[in-house]
Amino acid sequence: MIIGVPKEIKPSENRVALTPAGALELCKRKHVVYVQSTAGIGSGFSDADYVSAGAKILNSIEEIYSISEMIIKVKEPITIEYSLIKPNQLLFTYFHFASYEPLTHAMINSNAVCLAYETVELPDRSLPLLIPMSEVAGRMAVQEGAKFLEKPQKGKGILLGGVPGVPPAKVLVLGGGIVGTQSAKMAAGLGAQVSILDVSLNRLRYLADVMPANVNTMFSNEYNIRELVQSHDLIIGAVLIPGAKAPSLVTRDMLKTMHPGTVLVDVAIDQGGCIETSKPTTHEDPIFIVDDVVHYCVANMPGAVPYTSTVALTNATLPYAIQLADKGWKKACTDSRPLMLGLNVVNGKVVYEGVANAFNLKHTKVEEIL
Repeated sequence: MIIGVPKEIKPSENRVALTPAGALELCKRKHVVYVQSTAGIGSGFSDADYVSAGAKILNSIEEIYSISEMIIKVKEPITIEYSLIKPNQLLFTYFHFASYEPLTHAMINSNAVCLAYETVELPDRSLPLLIPMSEVAGRMAVQEGAKFLEKPQKGKGILLGGVPGVPPAKVLVLGGGIVGTQSAKMAAGLGAQVSILDVSLNRLRYLADVMPANVNTMFSNEYNIRELVQSHDLIIGAVLIPGAKAPSLVTRDMLKTMHPGTVLVDVAIDQGGCIETSKPTTHEDPIFIVDDVVHYCVANMPGAVPYTSTVALTNATLPYAIQLADKGWKKACTDSRPLMLGLNVVNGKVVYEGVANAFNLKHTKVEEIL
């Protein structure tokens, strides 16, 4: 198969979808890998590194899309890429369709095959291609939240871990999945007093067993959230409903009950955000303030640590990319239910129910396509 790796062009996106090590594994299997020139520079990989691994370098993104049967990316295509996508071309990337309707319609119109990292799902309901970036984002949420609690950044001016004689900050984590767990671990490790909420009692039991003593677990409901937001300094939104829009757990009226300088980090922003007042921000302009509350809603948080993110992502995606390249997308998805669940839009039809429901579109069962 001919595989293309374009340079990411979304603002502040320094990751690349494939490491030279990943390119080598594909080339060993007699696939042809084309990488756009300088695509790996932001992650610390030179064109020469890819050439040494057996890949070929092309200068322009137009050449990459034109020649490739499968495009492997990190982030969803943006507007200037829409016209480059060909019918029946396989796109393997993060799409997060439910958060952006124009992208959904553009991919429907392209007649391409859109296989989303974030909905590839194992039998235990885990999301293997979302986990590595969720781990990065969860840890970064605390790192960024701690920074924006500083007074020069418009925060309360409170040190996350406190010092002897001064109590630590209080951190509220909404969601006990991968992002929430990593956030709670990081915040607890820095000495903060942490509360983590989830709707699954089984998950709360697990977290209560594995978390340190400065992490408290609570059931997630509106009453508890309303009570806790009044006293916590850093609030991390870590809710995920695979393939669907995130629910708004923190409503606008709750902001007025928070102390000025409270920091909200909405990691769920890729799926529309779980804080009502959230809107996507960038690494260059990461925050905005509503009712004296600081909102950090960067939509590609792992893009700020591209080496770590790129290697972690390729470690997870490569086995699936090899299956797709070796077998073709249709047989690979027939043979692998996790890959089948990754299909979101195929040849103009929406085959993932969460995406169809988000925009009241017709849902076609993926089995009909296969």
